[in-house]
Amino acid sequence: MHEAQSGKVESRSSKQHPAFERIVLVLQGGGALGSYQAGVYQALAEANLHPDWVAGISIGAINAALIAGNPPERRVERLREFWEAVSTPPLGVPHLPSARIPNDLMRNFINQTRALGIMLFGAPHFFRPRIPPPSVWPADALDKLSYYDIAPLKATLERLVDFDRINVGTPRFSVGAVSVKTGNFTYFENTSSRITPAHVMASGALPPGFPAVEVGGEYYWDGGIVSNTPLLWVLDSRPRLDTLAFQVDLWSAQGPHPSNLAETEVREKEIRFSSRTRAATNQYKRAQRLRIAFANLLEKLPAGLEGDPDVKMLAAEADHKVCNIVHLIYRRKAYEGTSMDFEFSRRTMEDHWKSGYDDAVRSLDHPEVLQPPDEREGVRTLDFSLDNP
Repeated sequence: MHEAQSGKVESRSSKQHPAFERIVLVLQGGGALGSYQAGVYQALAEANLHPDWVAGISIGAINAALIAGNPPERRVERLREFWEAVSTPPLGVPHLPSARIPNDLMRNFINQTRALGIMLFGAPHFFRPRIPPPSVWPADALDKLSYYDIAPLKATLERLVDFDRINVGTPRFSVGAVSVKTGNFTYFENTSSRITPAHVMASGALPPGFPAVEVGGEYYWDGGIVSNTPLLWVLDSRPRLDTLAFQVDLWSAQGPHPSNLAETEVREKEIRFSSRTRAATNQYKRAQRLRIAFANLLEKLPAGLEGDPDVKMLAAEADHKVCNIVHLIYRRKAYEGTSMDFEFSRRTMEDHWKSGYDDAVRSLDHPEVLQPPDEREGVRTLDFSLDNP
């Protein structure tokens, strides 16, 4: 088994702890692609970069719970247990290693066949077909209006996640969901709520595959319907701190023009679920530069203006905080099609895990990742993926 997939963490870092007030791990939604995030986390753990805040949407919420709900020395092991459980080969048939598949065309065929099996029979320990089907349930049974039953996920979370540990409050934990009734986006946090499996499941309840999940008398769907990344929520939160943020995306906003209808469907899904991470990052970068400019300007104002309403408003927003945002983005392979977010085969899971691990190791080899930007710069964005050397 590849070192990056063993579930054991061996420190490979002699790096000094970064000079930031907090480390944040931000996890996008993306279904079966989520093992990429597990690989990223293994590399961070080996580098002794343990997050002070973990925030996620959908499968990112599940990975976030597995991280926050376990002690640092067991997190990679628990992530591995989850991803091996949900990618268990059907009928115990061993999977064919990627190296033994002759070409991309055959790999695509095998992946699509496995995805069809997931559609028909579900993913072990995650979801199963709803029996009887949703058409026979009463119209008001909102928690039954889905093609799949996610009771197996609840049992898996209860087995692998210590929710008492999450509710201690360290690390900070946030997952996003959308109210079915109001359409409003909500973040459930261990700083303000007692987190349960329902909060995590609500964040990943993407209709019509998965049912709405009741939390506090209200029903919620997958947060990815509105925003598939919690990046801005994290960066705009108070109090503002010098932050090293690892933004782990499972959908790339950038990609080639499609050449057929199948590629068109994949490209549309990538754009829809990438949630314009780059635009959000640029928006935050500009806002933080303004805050720094406000802070510098306030220091130059004549005495006696402190009580002016406009000055007080600027002072409430001003600060000198800086931030590194490290982008880690999964880039789909040529053989991956529109089913890649529900193709839970063991072979593909391991490939995604290794990709995340390798991308994170490559990024951490650049010393500027751990070095705060100049205050005049305010926010530095870094992407050391293969597509952006």
